[in-house]
Amino acid sequence: MRDAWKRLGSFTAVGTVAFVVDISVFNILSSGLGMGPISSKVSSVALATGVSWWGSRHFTFREFGGRAKRQEAILFGLTNLVGLGIATACLFVSHYVLGFRSPFADNISGNVIGVLLGNVFRYLAYRFVVFQSPHRASGGRSGVEVAAPGTSPE
Repeated sequence: MRDAWKRLGSFTAVGTVAFVVDISVFNILSSGLGMGPISSKVSSVALATGVSWWGSRHFTFREFGGRAKRQEAILFGLTNLVGLGIATACLFVSHYVLGFRSPFADNISGNVIGVLLGNVFRYLAYRFVVFQSPHRASGGRSGVEVAAPGTSPE
């Protein structure tokens, strides 16, 4: 249980850094450079995703390295596309359906509500799908790594 709390704390720290990147880039693009809210959000999330993958891989889930990096990165990217969809849907509903078009409303809907809901999804997906322990990724149940025929287990 202690490891789970440490992992949740690390996830929160990595997420906070990615969140600052997301909000900063979103506001620079939408308010400073005049891009639309949706394209600003997509761009800011793309950059924040890179920050999040690096932090998740090297800090939060470092002991769960069972997948090849490429497969892990693809799953991480797909997970974050769903998270982006959640945040963007919140922003879309607020901005275009409900008519709350101020920068404050865009930040609340996209960067508070959307990010919160997206992060719940992300944590669960990272922990149980993207970053698997070596024995789960190889299909083993005993925790012992199984080498492919003709290879060394080391």
